[in-house]
Amino acid sequence: MSIINRSLKVIEKAGNALPHPVSIFAILAGLVVVLSAIGAWADLSVVHPGTGKAITVVNLLSVSGLHRILTGTVSNFTNFAPLGTVLVAMIGIGIAEYSGLIGALMRLLVLSAPPRMLTAVIVFAGIVSNVASEIGYVLLVPLSAMIFLAAGRNPIAGLAAAFAGVSGGYSANLLLGTVDPLLAGLSTEAAKIIDPSYVVNPAANYYFMFVSTFFLTIIGTLVTEKIIVPRLGHYTGDEKAEKLQGLKPEEKRGLFYAFLTALALAGVILAGLVPADGFLRAPNGDFLRGPFMSGIVTVIFFAAFALGLAYGAGAKTIRNDHDAMKGMSKAIETLGAYIVIVFVAAQFVAYFNWTNLGLVLAVKGAEFLKAMQLGPVPLIISLVLISAAINLVMGSASAKWALMAPVFIPMFMLLGYSPEMTQAAYRVGDSVTNIISPCMSYFAFIIALLQRYDKRFGMGSLIATMLPYTVFFLAAWLVLLIAWVLLGLPLGPGAYMRLG
Repeated sequence: MSIINRSLKVIEKAGNALPHPVSIFAILAGLVVVLSAIGAWADLSVVHPGTGKAITVVNLLSVSGLHRILTGTVSNFTNFAPLGTVLVAMIGIGIAEYSGLIGALMRLLVLSAPPRMLTAVIVFAGIVSNVASEIGYVLLVPLSAMIFLAAGRNPIAGLAAAFAGVSGGYSANLLLGTVDPLLAGLSTEAAKIIDPSYVVNPAANYYFMFVSTFFLTIIGTLVTEKIIVPRLGHYTGDEKAEKLQGLKPEEKRGLFYAFLTALALAGVILAGLVPADGFLRAPNGDFLRGPFMSGIVTVIFFAAFALGLAYGAGAKTIRNDHDAMKGMSKAIETLGAYIVIVFVAAQFVAYFNWTNLGLVLAVKGAEFLKAMQLGPVPLIISLVLISAAINLVMGSASAKWALMAPVFIPMFMLLGYSPEMTQAAYRVGDSVTNIISPCMSYFAFIIALLQRYDKRFGMGSLIATMLPYTVFFLAAWLVLLIAWVLLGLPLGPGAYMRLG
């Protein structure tokens, strides 16, 4: 067995040995309580660089600490920023997915692609599919293998290209999706350790992620055509090509209804944003701090809801309010595990904030980094690589960021870097190793799909196939992020690299 295979085995065993994220957060919450007692006993304190006040560790392993834990558990959960934003966004997107709108759009995009552009369209569609969470895995990945086979090409290459887009390009997109408000909520909670009034907007990384979509599409296409296709060779398996069905008349009618609805929504939004005194701007005419940007999650909800209903009416997939309720309920049903994780994660984050351990750690860490005199580029590279490494053994993006944000965001804020920049660096690292992580929730599903075309395909085969995407996505995305930072470009509306 080669060194690479042995290393992958170690990673696989380490990932499988980790407890469930709920258990991890419960353990960490308990550890924070114990550490708060130790820190208080040791009289651990720092001077807040902003206010000049002494910050001491608060002991939760005390009578007053116990009272605070008992009385704050419910509010910790209900006030946890990511909870409401994700639930609201998912209810709207649930209608769009249940009606068939998202699936029809993806089929239209892929099936209408010219043969020479097939790979690029598949990678692009995979990245864009992230706006609807899991739809890319369950629809686009198997569909792409079928399309490649129908085109006389190796279906495994088509599957790999789609998987690279859906999972490796997880954080890039042309539209805001469920991951944007989720991460922004966690970043907001972490930023409040330093500045209680700081709010990270869900669109904070939009400009960077928009450009990243096209950037990764090019890289993914080149890796597929220059490395994956030659390596896999001609397909010699038993699977026969299936004739892919085009859109049915009712699906075309549904898309037409959705298109008209989209035009109407765009008109309303432009009417509220373009005039200096538009009704979607703040009273002083400010766009960035107006109700549109502040309520972007609600905009996502209403847009997805309206487009889904319009498509459902045209395609006859939603006939009444009962069907609409099914779509919304189905979306929430998929969040059961997430809600449980959030409940425990909210307690951990609250304890971390109450004890001041996050602030103490941030100040000490910032002092250490200042002493090392690292520039922004080494700092960004370090954070991206840390995120990528942790992603190999911990699959949930929200769980990882809930762990990392309370440490890295305050630390980088004290060094003068914005939470939006820290979040963007995290998202790059979190995405690129998804496709080689055995802990990724759809990893086993992808292996099962591959074995339809080659019975010998196992975990090692999948990792070996996807590793070139990880390497080139990481290198290229780092170059883009570093160039973005050095040029001082905004990461999103009102979101810059530096604070102030």
